[in-house]
Amino acid sequence: MMGVDEEKSEGEGKVWSLCRMPKLWQMSSGNGNGSSSSSSSSMGNNNVYQQTPSSERSAVTSSNAFFSMAKSLLPARRRLRLDPSNKLYFPYEPGKQVRSAIDIKNTSKSHVAFKFQTTAPKSCYMRPPEGILGPGESLIATVFKFVEPPENNEKSMEKKSRVKFKIMSLKVKGETDYVPELFEEQKDEVTVEQILLVVFLDPERSCPALEKLKRQLAEAEAALESRKKPQEETGPRIVGEGLVIDEWKERRERYLAKQQVEGVAPT
Repeated sequence: MMGVDEEKSEGEGKVWSLCRMPKLWQMSSGNGNGSSSSSSSSMGNNNVYQQTPSSERSAVTSSNAFFSMAKSLLPARRRLRLDPSNKLYFPYEPGKQVRSAIDIKNTSKSHVAFKFQTTAPKSCYMRPPEGILGPGESLIATVFKFVEPPENNEKSMEKKSRVKFKIMSLKVKGETDYVPELFEEQKDEVTVEQILLVVFLDPERSCPALEKLKRQLAEAEAALESRKKPQEETGPRIVGEGLVIDEWKERRERYLAKQQVEGVAPT
């Protein structure tokens, strides 16, 4: 009987061990230590929730600072395409005023204002010095420079110019008229497109850069001449004190006058 009771007690112990509730459940439903543990756990959670906003704010601040620094390190987005891209070629003719040319094209989807600057405004100027280009619009700007004679025993073609040119751009609203204040009022939005260096070419020696310069100068002169010509009149002409003459009426009068000269009565 003793062996049976021992086996029975061992079997019951095994059953109870299988039916024991998990420790987490005991902590949440018990009255004793379980309740104190749950209260301490909830207090810990409250502390976590109280600390979360400040940690999130610090994380957001640090991330913003990181993105700002990364943005400052990235190159500015170009709005203009320049040809030549970073140089201005001039024929080397000491004591004379020479010309260079650069093709400026707006590659953005908005209107863009551009502006030239130079380190030698007394001996250099640009035509046009500024303007506004529509999306996809382009023009060839002409740059004028006075070439100083070489000093002492300096060879002519070894003379290097310290003059530099800078082209800046600014996104503007469509159909905006250019005014000099644009770049001052929105200087935070201004992009420096390129710093252009001066390169002298031998005018007596043919090279691809010199031939390209000649073509660009010819195109710039042709565009300038076309802008100087008055636009063709498509509407009725204005004569004298604003008298509007209808084209068909004028033709009719010339026809009647011709008929009278020829002695034919008009019909």
